[in-house]
Amino acid sequence: MSWMDNNPSVLRWGSEEVVILYKSPIDNKKHRYYVDFIMDIKDKTGKIRTVLIEVKPKKQCKPPVKPEKKTKTYLMESRTWAVNQAKWEAAKKVAESRGWEFQIITEDQLFKKD
Repeated sequence: MSWMDNNPSVLRWGSEEVVILYKSPIDNKKHRYYVDFIMDIKDKTGKIRTVLIEVKPKKQCKPPVKPEKKTKTYLMESRTWAVNQAKWEAAKKVAESRGWEFQIITEDQLFKKD
């Protein structure tokens, strides 16, 4: 968050300000998803872009590897993956409808060494 505060390209940011409704594939009910961040960014061309950002561990950004025997861990990871996919699809649709962008960032971007 200090990166956003100290970056002159970030004009405005907020945490968990955008609420997105999504339908969970687990219980087939509607739920609320609070996107981690919203930022207004001035890019190198001077264009102002609004970006929704979700921060997730890299492990949760790909489907779990199916083991020979279904374990509790695998089942939990599968549920997490399914719910995340539903959330992210809903977020992409909302962002697109408003002319915004949606990005998922992981520890690779957060701890990138320049």
